Amino acid sequence: MNFGIPLVTINQLAEIDELSNKPRINGVLIFKHSTRCSVSFFALKHLISEWNFHETEVPVYFLDLLSYRAISNQIAVHYGVEHESPQILLIKKGKCVGNASHNFVSVNTVQGWLNG
Repeated sequence: MNFGIPLVTINQLAEIDELSNKPRINGVLIFKHSTRCSVSFFALKHLISEWNFHETEVPVYFLDLLSYRAISNQIAVHYGVEHESPQILLIKKGKCVGNASHNFVSVNTVQGWLNG
């Protein structure tokens, strides 16, 4: 079943940690996207077309890297990951439990993290 992705724009990092600690949430996914990059565009398009999680299971936050580079830098430092684009990060209980970029941005990657 394809639920589509209700993308929420990130505007503060504390919101991610707070949400990732709620019961019944499998994690919070951050999608870091460069609006000028065709690889990022196709990764987002593919992720949206294959998405099969309900928004209450895995909320998805969208980060436009060109508009919010400072938040992207905060994410890299806060969660100890190298900045890449496109990139997905799974945040659970305030920690990054999975990150992938480029061709590894997929529903299969997310499913693997959740099953791992």
